[in-house]
Amino acid sequence: MRKISSDIKAGTFAPVYLLYGEEAYLRRTGKNRLRRAMVGDDTMNYTYYEGKDFDLPELIGMAETLPFFAERRLIVVEDSGLFKREAGELADYLDRMPETTHLVFSEGEVDKRNKLYKKVVKLGHAAECKRQGAAELKRWSARGLAQFGKKIQESTLELFLAKTGDDMENIHRELEKLVGYVGEREVVTQEDVEAITTTQLSNRVFDMINAIAAGDRRKAMALYADLLVLREPPMRILFLLARQFHGLLQVKELREQGAGRDAIASACRLQPFVVTRYMSQAARFSQEQLEENMREAVELEDAVKKGNMKDSLAVELLLVRFSERSQ
Repeated sequence: MRKISSDIKAGTFAPVYLLYGEEAYLRRTGKNRLRRAMVGDDTMNYTYYEGKDFDLPELIGMAETLPFFAERRLIVVEDSGLFKREAGELADYLDRMPETTHLVFSEGEVDKRNKLYKKVVKLGHAAECKRQGAAELKRWSARGLAQFGKKIQESTLELFLAKTGDDMENIHRELEKLVGYVGEREVVTQEDVEAITTTQLSNRVFDMINAIAAGDRRKAMALYADLLVLREPPMRILFLLARQFHGLLQVKELREQGAGRDAIASACRLQPFVVTRYMSQAARFSQEQLEENMREAVELEDAVKKGNMKDSLAVELLLVRFSERSQ
């Protein structure tokens, strides 16, 4: 993103840019910044294509069109899949594209062996938009609050991020809600976060596992019922239960080997503040319990996929068995 910021500041632009990676927020903001800098509100010289079914000859024809009473023409192409399949025609065209035309691609996934990807790197710039680490998310969230004159303690910020997860689009939405809820007050409190921040599905599953650890079947089933009311698919809940028990087992094993929070976060590819919660939760289970719970979750998930059991029944069965095992 530094290259893009530098180009915008200088007002000189490459013929083609590629924003790619799993962090959709960074792709979206990068795309919008380039559009504002290149053509502003000019709709005559701006064209947008989305999805895999657009007409490539039409795109090339548009690229050949000189800008109308303006310095440049901008074409944005999003989620095209061009960087994961043969796109030699477009790659070859970039060499002869008019200097007045600029292309911006936004893609979730790319194949770096792809001819078009290599041509973009040669002629322009490819920016990878990765999931951000805990430290960067904290700084970014704190800056977002500071823009509205709000302050927040680190422990409160960690609670906020533990509830939102690490998706920047979601964090951005929840920050806006939080600022509106706090109103004229300067300091954001934990009570504010608890009151207004929406807990993501993975964190609701975390609460279910806390109930399981306490042997509280009734609470675990009530939390599951709440998720069904919110129309969460049972199969996704089942998947997250299996994944979380796998994560707890990894954390427990590393912890018993003497690894600290940051080392565990790096090894398991988790945010450090998530590892803190995992460490606390893993301590409530024996290694044998975690292994058995994970194995059973995977087996039932497989049974659902094969059509041998309904997904809703599989989750209910797991919650009952897990709770009984913890008593």
